Amino acid sequence: VQLQASGGGLVQAGGSLRLSCAAPEYTFSTSTMGWFRQAPGKEREFVSIISWNGGTTYYRDSVKGRFTISRDNAKNTVYMQMNDLKPDDTAVYYCAVAPIFTTTEESFTSWGRGTLVTVSS
Repeated sequence: VQLQASGGGLVQAGGSLRLSCAAPEYTFSTSTMGWFRQAPGKEREFVSIISWNGGTTYYRDSVKGRFTISRDNAKNTVYMQMNDLKPDDTAVYYCAVAPIFTTTEESFTSWGRGTLVTVSS
């Protein structure tokens, strides 16, 4: 499964970015979509997930109230709006597909190439 993430860039602290990730139609509409990130020198971590119909979302505590995940099944695309960005949000962000609603990285079967988000202080 080919996933294509985009939208990363350099932003000052307090700024905003919107990440996008397109997935093949045959897998997207019935799958949980997730965003993960990996900061320099750290392990990859879960950021947010959204259920197949968009009805349920879940976030890691540090991004709650600042990040919003959404999806458009007609466009086979998942988004993550990131507001009030902090230097600690600096990481490569990855989108991924899972057959179940989970934050467990091992359950995500397909991954896109990451997009770099850099937040300057």
